[in-house]
This record gives sequence, structure tokens and C-alpha cells, in this order.
Amino acid sequence: MDEKSKLLICLGAATAANCIPCFEHYFGKAKAGGLKNVEIQEAVDLASQVKKGAHLAIKNCINGLMGEAKEYDLPCDNQVSKSCCG
Repeated sequence: MDEKSKLLICLGAATAANCIPCFEHYFGKAKAGGLKNVEIQEAVDLASQVKKGAHLAIKNCINGLMGEAKEYDLPCDNQVSKSCCG
């Protein structure tokens, strides 16, 4: 795997984990490695979408366990499956 891909994955993982020190560390490495802000933002946006989907999926599970009818639409549900990331 190339270094750019590794850094983008690390930035996405740091975003999903809410780890500010990790994000700052890999952001510095990414900028030093020539990554553009638009590339970094795309990784952050994708990680945020996955995180939001996971959060809504657990809320749906909890609602189901409690007998609640409310179900949240998942952000990347492809209408074929009920997974948070299609």
C-alpha cells in the first residue's frame, strides 16, 4: 500500500475514533507528504459518514430491544441491505 493511502486511512481512523492527538499527528505527516486539504477532507467525510451510520445502527438496535417503532435511516443504506455502510 502506498504512503498516501496509509495516511488517509490513519486520518479516517483518527476521525472515527475521535482521537485528536492521532489526527494532529497524521495530519502533520499528511501535509509534509504533500496531501492536499481536499484529499484529507474526503477521508474525514467518509469516516464521519461511517461513524454516523454505526451510531444510528446502535440506536435502531436499542429502539428495537425496547419495543420502540422509531427507526433511523442510515446515511449510506443502499436500500438493499440494512448495514450502516451498504
